[in-house]
Amino acid sequence: MGKRHESWVAEGIERFIKRLKKPYDVDFTFVPHATAGEQRSREDESAAIEKHLRAQDYVILLDERGKNFTSPLLASHLQQLFDTARHPVLIIGGAYGVNDRLRARANTVWSLSNLVFPHQLVRLMVVEQVYRAQEISAGRPYHHQ
Repeated sequence: MGKRHESWVAEGIERFIKRLKKPYDVDFTFVPHATAGEQRSREDESAAIEKHLRAQDYVILLDERGKNFTSPLLASHLQQLFDTARHPVLIIGGAYGVNDRLRARANTVWSLSNLVFPHQLVRLMVVEQVYRAQEISAGRPYHHQ
């Protein structure tokens, strides 16, 4: 959900995207946020997100109430998806979150933190974590234990 990247966020995101190799490459799809109040916005935004999902997608929903992963555990989880030809789709919901239907559709609910972050920072943190997962899975020294 949300706006295109601010220039300072875009620069950071591009830094990591350039380093990503298949199957870890990342593509963003922006869904406009709704302004109809909390409940209506949640429903409208969730419906807009669902239109982009395919039945075979493995949905990972970002939510502060989700599961906390260590970086090595996330790397293992993503590698397992790639090894089984699953297509992971990471969803960052709107300001009011997602509806129960989309939450139920999620195969994994992932929390970056118990804190809530602006969407732009979440995008940057997620792409960095995907890059970190790539490097961990490849056995390269980017991540230190």
